[in-house]
Amino acid sequence: MDESELRSPFLTRLSRRALIKLDAAVAVGYTFALLTLPADAETSAVAAVPLAAAAGLPLAVRRLWPVPVFAAVLSASTLSFALGLPWDSYAAAAFALYPVALTRRRRRWIPTPLIGAVSALLILAGAVVGTADWHAELVGRLVLGLAVLGASWTLGRVVRERRAQAERSARRLADQAVSDERLRIARELHDVVAHSMSLIAVKAGVAVHVASARPGEALDALRVIETTSRSSLAEMRHLLGVLRTDTDLGPAPGLADLTALAERAAMAGVRVDLDVDAPDLPEGVALSAYRIVQEAVTNVVKHAAPARCHVRVRSDGLRMRIDVTDDGPGVRVLPGGDGHGLIGMRERVMMYGGDFTAGPRPDGGFAVSAAFPYEP
Repeated sequence: MDESELRSPFLTRLSRRALIKLDAAVAVGYTFALLTLPADAETSAVAAVPLAAAAGLPLAVRRLWPVPVFAAVLSASTLSFALGLPWDSYAAAAFALYPVALTRRRRRWIPTPLIGAVSALLILAGAVVGTADWHAELVGRLVLGLAVLGASWTLGRVVRERRAQAERSARRLADQAVSDERLRIARELHDVVAHSMSLIAVKAGVAVHVASARPGEALDALRVIETTSRSSLAEMRHLLGVLRTDTDLGPAPGLADLTALAERAAMAGVRVDLDVDAPDLPEGVALSAYRIVQEAVTNVVKHAAPARCHVRVRSDGLRMRIDVTDDGPGVRVLPGGDGHGLIGMRERVMMYGGDFTAGPRPDGGFAVSAAFPYEP
């Protein structure tokens, strides 16, 4: 068992060695204090000193061997009580029982809640109710000692459960963070691949059709394919590097990169008019806005080229608004169909609790609208 599981919340900054030294000091001081307690019968030091040492000194190593120490201390305290020697009402045994409760695995047959409730009632009763004769007092002391043991056990189990719950919560948060990061990388890869491959496919088709008649135009198309593929490979290396290392991979794309996006779309026959007014955006918001525009323009390239596309991006510092419209004749795959592009855009907007719409325009073409709030 790791030392952090044994450490008191009030001693979290102490090292394991310091905690053991503290236990040793408590053990020595408690042993001497135990010898000053009154005895129920006349006893000699020959019997009192060894039993006091057996009840107190093992506490010094309670963190190292919790169960053996508890067994030894409990036996010594019980024997002291039976012989009428100075008795500590199982205080030392309770001190030794705490790390046992803190480190042992849970046993279903041990009714810890019941033990805690009964112990609390007995301690409360012992504090307010007195006993009349010697025999009743003796029994009352024994019952009170057992209640102290029960309280120590319950406290240890409660602390253990709270630490276990905190560990489970931390593990769930870590797993969720990993899942979210994988989903983010998947979205980024989809956006990069979908945009680039669409542009490459369009230009490859152009090159095939004009290779014989207009070789110069075919050569231009091949240059576009080369530039796009190199850029896409570089971006994918950045994304895949997240899975291999924690080093800085450079800034994520933002609205400043929309100009380059428009230039690449123009190479595929889609003229993009940019109208952007969204200064001082958080990096995550800028990336989401860029990816939404990228996917919308990619859909125009895939389904409507040649066409004209208008991109409007606005932000008032609290809310982002994105509108992408085109005049192309192509038919898009709507959310719920087989396409992933529009679904990915909707998911990005939903992460911010925003609104997303996509569909044909009454006067022809297609429109994509996204609006979502964000914290500056």
